[in-house]
Amino acid sequence: MTPDAFIERYQDTEASERGAAQMFLGDLCDMLDVPRPDPPRAETRKNQYVFERRVDYPEQSDRQHGYIDLYKRGCFVLEAKQGSDAPAETESERLGVEEPTRRYGTVRRDRREWERAMQRAKNQAYRYARGLPATEGWPPFLVAVDVGHCIDLYADFARQGKNYVPFPDANAHRIFLEDLRDEAVRERLRAVFAEPLSLDPTRRSTAVTRQLAENLAKVAASLEEDHDPDRVAGFLMRCLFTMFAEDVELLPPRSFNELLERCRGTLDAFPKILDSLWATMDEGGFDSAIMEDVREFNGLLFEDHDALPVSGAQLELLIKAAEADWSDVEPAIFGTLLERALDPRERHKLGAHFTPRAYVERLVVPTVIEPLREEWDAAQAAATKREADGDDEAAREEIVQFHRRLCDVTVLDPACGSGNFLYVTLEHLKRLEAEVLDVLEDYGGQQALDMEGGYRVSPEQLMGLEINPRAAKIADVVLWIGYLQWHFRTHGDADRLDPPQLDDVDNIQMHETLRPMGDGAEPKEPVEIKRGVVCCSRYAV
Repeated sequence: MTPDAFIERYQDTEASERGAAQMFLGDLCDMLDVPRPDPPRAETRKNQYVFERRVDYPEQSDRQHGYIDLYKRGCFVLEAKQGSDAPAETESERLGVEEPTRRYGTVRRDRREWERAMQRAKNQAYRYARGLPATEGWPPFLVAVDVGHCIDLYADFARQGKNYVPFPDANAHRIFLEDLRDEAVRERLRAVFAEPLSLDPTRRSTAVTRQLAENLAKVAASLEEDHDPDRVAGFLMRCLFTMFAEDVELLPPRSFNELLERCRGTLDAFPKILDSLWATMDEGGFDSAIMEDVREFNGLLFEDHDALPVSGAQLELLIKAAEADWSDVEPAIFGTLLERALDPRERHKLGAHFTPRAYVERLVVPTVIEPLREEWDAAQAAATKREADGDDEAAREEIVQFHRRLCDVTVLDPACGSGNFLYVTLEHLKRLEAEVLDVLEDYGGQQALDMEGGYRVSPEQLMGLEINPRAAKIADVVLWIGYLQWHFRTHGDADRLDPPQLDDVDNIQMHETLRPMGDGAEPKEPVEIKRGVVCCSRYAV
């Protein structure tokens, strides 16, 4: 079945979900050129890819079991609903005349009610996934379908069942029927059916990040032959952030790359040119080197805009590094690899094991995100009750107050290293914030105002203590790279970023009172902690 034929067949579907879902999903498999589900077997554990897969709920007395609309082991749990594009009120309804043959499905596609129905479908898929035998594991995807209208994707590549989030992001997780004409969209759905873990973005970004760190290590080792390692590290951190800024268009596209290329014949001018650019990035304004206006970056990174002289070979290494796509760097491991690349004593560990993102999430999600999600569920329930009572403004205020609560959470890692745990925490907070703002948008009103005056999840909420000065600087850079990545993947442009691009909030601090556990040394003075915190520590304070 071609995409056009599939779309034409199902675009006006408004029957009951049970009547249309299996036919819709079977034809979807044909259109994607993936196998249809298998016939069910009497023994449940053998039903690896079937409609109506039974799951048991031993913890629920009122309902002993349920049936998954479509299940594929190791791939997804799918829950189907049926919405309707019918008007809010038909003529017959206004006149009190019954229409016994008219079916409206689960809910009319009025935005707020329909969105809630789709969220309930996702929640139902989650309950089914939770009821699966432990031997089958958590599926990487939950799928919510409005038959003939859209397919919503939620992923948990760590497969811990803790944090299914919109995939690939909150803006693109919903695939409408018309979107199926796009081959890239169809390929994404094929992967959900066949190789879901291939869609894990950290697989590609991890490889990219490791390669970038290896290239930086080569440049660092070469420069250290003539310069102090700490000075080299600062210089390269400014270089790499400039490369990142160029690739996410905080600087004009290829402006830094072309600047480096122009320096091939003017090596003597190289440090002066970079010093001038970084001084402009610190304060903002017109820069003569790239012949463009430059945003104000501020922050501690460009306060020192010292640039090192380089040889022709070293310049070529920098140009090669600049040609890579720094927007794909994986902040969850970047700090560790960058620390190894820039520290002569750690460089031999560059190819060694690092803490995978999934391990980091095993700590971050239960301690920080799950309690907040419980509060978010309570806020939504309270908003629903307020709305049912006819008080839309009070309902909206419940959501606003949770958003402000989210923006006031402070998380401390008192042995933060290069910031990997803090970054993962930040990303999950931003994911939750995106859900909150999406619900807030349904209520209308003054959502934009709630983003001003500090009401946004930002790196300022992530605090760290560290005894290694280089690691502390890296942690600060990692948090801002991750934050800016999130912004561009969510909004797609820099217009919504207020200057400066890097706030100097001093949230990653050096502190001499840190000592390794078991050292026996006593802290010199207490460490003052702001507001409420969650601590993850390898050290005593």
